[in-house]
Amino acid sequence: MHVRWSEGWRCPACDHDKAWTTARGLWHCARCGHDTSLTAGTIFHGTKKPLRLWFKAMYLITSAKTGVSAKTLQRELGLSYPAAWTWLHKLRQAMSQDEQSPLHGTVETDETMLGKDESRRPGRHKGTKSIVVIAVEDQGKAMGRARMASVDDFSSDSLQGVIERYVAPGSSVHTDGWKGYTGLDQKGYNHPVDVLSEAKTRAAKQARAAATFPHVHRLAGLLKRWLMGTHQGAVHEKHLHAYLDEYVFRFNRRRSHRRTLLFERLVARTVCECAKPYWRIIGREAPDKPLHLAAA
Repeated sequence: MHVRWSEGWRCPACDHDKAWTTARGLWHCARCGHDTSLTAGTIFHGTKKPLRLWFKAMYLITSAKTGVSAKTLQRELGLSYPAAWTWLHKLRQAMSQDEQSPLHGTVETDETMLGKDESRRPGRHKGTKSIVVIAVEDQGKAMGRARMASVDDFSSDSLQGVIERYVAPGSSVHTDGWKGYTGLDQKGYNHPVDVLSEAKTRAAKQARAAATFPHVHRLAGLLKRWLMGTHQGAVHEKHLHAYLDEYVFRFNRRRSHRRTLLFERLVARTVCECAKPYWRIIGREAPDKPLHLAAA
C-alpha cells in the first residue's frame, strides 16, 4: 500500500483522495465512483497468484548474484515453465534502463556480438549474431554505471541512437574509428577517437581494443559469461533487450551496501506501469484461446 501510494490513496481516474473499500476489496472513489485495486495498472495486474509468491520470485532474482533462470523459478515456486518465463519477463520490464538517469562524464562505447556465425566473414558483419552496444562510465581503474542495447546493424542511426538515448549531452564519448560514430561531436558530445584498424593482424587488433577500451571489453565478457552460465546461452534475439535490462539493473547496483536494496528497488518499479501480457511478450497480435497460463 505504501509503495503504491506513498502520499496516500489517489484515484487513477480523477485524482481524488477520498475512497472507501468495497466488499470485493476494491477502492471506490467518493467523487467519480471509479473502482481500483492495489494491483491494477501494475506488473501484477490480473495475476491469479498471491503477491507473496511474486515477492518470493523478486527476492530470488535479486538475492542471487547471477540471477535465476525460468527453470530455477519454476522449480522454486512450483509454477509451470511458461508462467515462470512470463513472470521473469514481466519483472525485467520493471528493470528497464529507460527509467534510469543517463550516463555522464567519460563514457567508453563499443559493440560486441553474441551467438555464432558460420559464415566467418571478417570485419563488422552481423550474420546470424546479435549486436550489443555497450556504454560504461570510465572512472579510471573502476567502472561506473553501464547501459546496453541490442541493435540491428552498425549504422550511425543505430549506434548514435543508443548514445543519444543513454548518454547525457556534454559527456565525453570514447569510441574507435568506426564511421558509424562520426558526427557525435556535432550532437553535443566530446568525441575522442582511437583508431584500431592500424593494427596489422586480427589478434593485434583485439589486443589493442582490449587495452584501449578495457571497461567495455571486461563488461562484454561478464555479460557473455552470465548469459551462458545462468541461461545456458538460450536467449532469443527478440528477447535480448529484456535480458540486457536485467543485467544492467543488477550491475549498476553491484556496490549496494545491502543486498535487499535491489529487492526494494524492484518492488518500487513494479507499481509504475502495467506489464505486457504473455501474448504480447512473444509478439502475437492477439491472444490465443485458451492461453493455459492460469499460474501466471
